[in-house]
Amino acid sequence: MQLGYKLAAEGFGPADLIRQAVRAEEVGFDFVEISDHYHPWLDVQGHSPFAWTVLGAIAAKTSRIGLATGVTCPTVRYHPAIIAQAAATLALVSDGRFTLGIGAGERLNEHVVGQGFPSVRGRHERLREALEIIRRLWSGGYQSYEGRHLRLEDARVFDLPEQLPVIAVAASGDASARIAAELGTGLFATEPKAELVEAYRRFGGAGPRYAEAPMAWATDEKQAVQAALKTSRWAVTGWKVMSELPNPVNFEAASATVTEEDIRQQFAVGPDPEPFVAKVKTYLDAGFDHIVLQNAGPDPDGFLDFFASDLAGPLRGLA
Repeated sequence: MQLGYKLAAEGFGPADLIRQAVRAEEVGFDFVEISDHYHPWLDVQGHSPFAWTVLGAIAAKTSRIGLATGVTCPTVRYHPAIIAQAAATLALVSDGRFTLGIGAGERLNEHVVGQGFPSVRGRHERLREALEIIRRLWSGGYQSYEGRHLRLEDARVFDLPEQLPVIAVAASGDASARIAAELGTGLFATEPKAELVEAYRRFGGAGPRYAEAPMAWATDEKQAVQAALKTSRWAVTGWKVMSELPNPVNFEAASATVTEEDIRQQFAVGPDPEPFVAKVKTYLDAGFDHIVLQNAGPDPDGFLDFFASDLAGPLRGLA
């Protein structure tokens, strides 16, 4: 098992994210994962820096900790040729510490380039084509590709690492788990669903399995719940909502009826390690082996200290 720290790019500016990553390495996390967004989920979060610039700076300021996107959509806002080049470069400058998390995207971030946002089927078709393009470019030499949705013309990524990054593909059901198994080298999920891991393995997947565990730490449980309710209530709306709404104002409206009890049901909250350990265990029991701790509490530095003093030991003991 490896433990990751989620860099919430929607909630902090680039300099603070870089500082948090350095601290995460100091307190013993195995990797950091950053969201690759154009917009935050809610205006109150107030940030959304360019993830690839932040990752490059983290690579320069750290020496051990792994890096990952969680996740990048390589089909609308980006062309997969750009992601193939960016990921290869980041793998080189981080000495092989980078994992490329890939997903079908959310309207929130992809509609901004004025190309619309496809249906679920269209997203899966584009994701498959994007992965085929990335893998083709990573095989070396000049490459072309003619897909139903995406094209590549006589392109080559000149700087390729000897060991290519893991491609962890986000899945929410059988269709995307199959894409992860056939065209990725890892799995990425946000829920502790054993059936996702089972489907990934059934379709031939054998790589690392990443998942995000929602939690909110504070010295007082009420404070933790209120912080998560303020900035992260969008997370309880479900994937059908999260993938389709276009702007933070829409998520403000969609999450207006979320309650403190809703937060308690989805997030591990409070000052004590027990609920956090129990939350991580649900993901391990489901078959995931790279668990990202996604803290929505009000004090990221306090959470990092809490991890070092009270949480790391019990979590490592689960393995």
